[in-house]
Amino acid sequence: LAGVKILELKTGADGKVETARVNMGAPILEAAQIPVDTKELKEYKGCEIETIAGQVVKTPVVDETIVVEGKEYKVTAVSMGNPHAIVYLDKDIDIKKFEIEKIGPFFENHKAFPERINTEFIQVVDKNNLNMRVWERGSGETLACGTGACASLVATVLNGMCDTTATLHLLGGDLKITWDKDENTVYLEGPAKTVFTGEVDI
Repeated sequence: LAGVKILELKTGADGKVETARVNMGAPILEAAQIPVDTKELKEYKGCEIETIAGQVVKTPVVDETIVVEGKEYKVTAVSMGNPHAIVYLDKDIDIKKFEIEKIGPFFENHKAFPERINTEFIQVVDKNNLNMRVWERGSGETLACGTGACASLVATVLNGMCDTTATLHLLGGDLKITWDKDENTVYLEGPAKTVFTGEVDI
C-alpha cells in the first residue's frame, strides 16, 4: 500500500479548500523492492545509477526491454509504496484512442511483476507536460492515479525526458508533480473540488 500521506491544503478567499499538495514520499527504485523479477526482462542491463537526489541505485529498472504479447516495449519501474511500470508512447498517436484495455492486462500479469503491476502509458509532450493513461492492477483503466502520476514523473526524469516539475494530463484532470532533489521527496498538487454530496443511512 502507498501508506500515510501528508497534505497541505490551500484555501481561497471564501475559506474553501481550492488545492491540495501532498507529500508522497521518496521513490523506490531498487528492482527487488518494487518488486521486479529482472530475470523475466529481456537482456537486463542493470546499470548502477545516481538519481538527482544523489541516491545510488545498484539494480534499477530504467529503459529496460520487456516482451509483452510478442512485442518489445521499453519499461521503467518505480514504486511509490505500490509498484508501477512506465511505458512511453509515440508523440504522433492519439493517446485518448490508445487501446489500453488490450495491452494493460498483459502488463499487469507479466511474470516480471510478481505482485502484479500498475502500468502507466506516457506520452511526452515537452519537458513540462506529459499525457498519461493508467491501467491499475485489479481495477483496469481508471481516470487518474496519484501514485502513478508521481512514478511517471520520476521515471521520465530518470530517462532524461522532462524536468523535475511537470504537469501530467490524465483523463480525470491535471496534476502537478514535483520531485524535490534536496529532500528526495515527490509532491503531488491538484485542485480540490466537490464531486458529490449525499446522505448514507448507518
